[in-house]
Amino acid sequence: MPGPSEVFPSASPMDLLRELPQDLPRERRIFVNRNLRMSAVDLIGFDMDYTLAVYRQEEVQRLSVAETLRKLVCQKGFPEEIATFSYDPAFAIRGLCVDTKLGNLFKMDCHGHVGRVYHGRAPLGREQRHAFYPTGSLRPRRPRFAWVDHLFALPEGAIFARLVETFDERGDADYAKLWQDIRECIDEAHRDESLKSEIKAHPDRYLVRDPDLAPTLHKFRSAGRRLFLLTNSLWDYTDALMTYLLDGQLAPYPSWRNYFDIIVVGAQKPNFFTSRNRFVELDAAGRAVSELRGPFVRGRVYEGGNLHDFEEKAGVHGDHVLYVGDHIYGDMLRSKKSSAWRTALVVQELEDEMRLMARLGESFARMAALEQARVGLDSDLAFRQNALKALQRAANGGPGENGGAGGGVGDMDGAMDAAKRQAKLELDRVRGELRTVQGEIDAIENETDRAFNPYWGPLFKQGNENSMFGSQVEKYACVYTGRVSNFLWYSPVTYFRAPRLPMPHETG
Repeated sequence: MPGPSEVFPSASPMDLLRELPQDLPRERRIFVNRNLRMSAVDLIGFDMDYTLAVYRQEEVQRLSVAETLRKLVCQKGFPEEIATFSYDPAFAIRGLCVDTKLGNLFKMDCHGHVGRVYHGRAPLGREQRHAFYPTGSLRPRRPRFAWVDHLFALPEGAIFARLVETFDERGDADYAKLWQDIRECIDEAHRDESLKSEIKAHPDRYLVRDPDLAPTLHKFRSAGRRLFLLTNSLWDYTDALMTYLLDGQLAPYPSWRNYFDIIVVGAQKPNFFTSRNRFVELDAAGRAVSELRGPFVRGRVYEGGNLHDFEEKAGVHGDHVLYVGDHIYGDMLRSKKSSAWRTALVVQELEDEMRLMARLGESFARMAALEQARVGLDSDLAFRQNALKALQRAANGGPGENGGAGGGVGDMDGAMDAAKRQAKLELDRVRGELRTVQGEIDAIENETDRAFNPYWGPLFKQGNENSMFGSQVEKYACVYTGRVSNFLWYSPVTYFRAPRLPMPHETG
């Protein structure tokens, strides 16, 4: 296979220094949590599923739900009628937590406070939420709690909620067993090719072919970067999807394999970052040939492996590696904690969220103004409450309270009563304004939340705080974006600079 210099010459200085187009839509941009100097990156790696391979999410979810329900009936003895259940693709989003003891799904903020809660698909009120989760914050731990932290996992949450309703009606709900059965059937559907054979047979139905993906990979290579693929998918599935996505897209790259210097399948992330599994070389049919003992050879395919050996065999270490993936735990967190690799997170939902933010811009601006007004009214309310209490204390300690007499006492009592009445009127006025403002805030918040998701609201927010998912993106991804090809619009030597984020005391 040809090397990088044989495919394309190095990029010209003018191409490398090309500025970001001013009219590039915000949803196509790359957002920065930590400074990332691309000129210091020598090796760029990519996950495949939901990173290079973007799925048509609703189609894949419907396929996964149908196959999982079928297995629950055939293998676990569930009632046959569940196989015809309707499926609402909006119900489950990333970042939800499953309480397998109580049959609940809930969304948390970045501080671990439980926000919205559904038992099955029925929302729980404030009192019920506090009864189930009374502490100020929650640290969910296995085996009771499980995370819906990957787009492949969305069907699990949706099926669980639907079946909780069914088993509640029958009065024999064992939520932990139910969750275990769902997980086992979904895992089996992935292992036995039930899902993958359908996707391989009809890639146009389940995959989005991004015309900018091949030029993006070429741009990295023409700037002298080496590229690698590191995926948990096995060879046959990887080859089928990557062939559909990249073969024939650019003339100098007849095969998708020409884009990559290192190809690793069956990586078993996150264990890849913590284990000492060995690399095995595969033949063209995906059969193991021999254990890899020397450096990687361009054009060959490897399976398994581990972080330590990967860096040794690739000859690149630490923060000279940028890894692009979509899974918070398997791609971002584990690589961050086990190595010094830089990270770029692909959040497929980001583009839709940002389009909604733009469309709802006036509503957000109005809510920000109302929240500022609420701050002033809260302060005014506290001032007037204190003023009324001061007047009451003065009245209670005055001569009229002790039965004293004198020509001025009655006048003083009358003046005091008038002052208290006026203070009470002002207090009631401020309370009324505060209720009005709060009511309008609640109405706008409900309207905007329903626009994002009728059950859970925005992916990245829970109330005024970042959601748990949003906080994880901020914590573990150096940069994040909606798709790999957004890198096409940036120079390969871009210095991605994180914005200076003020603390509350630094703002006006």
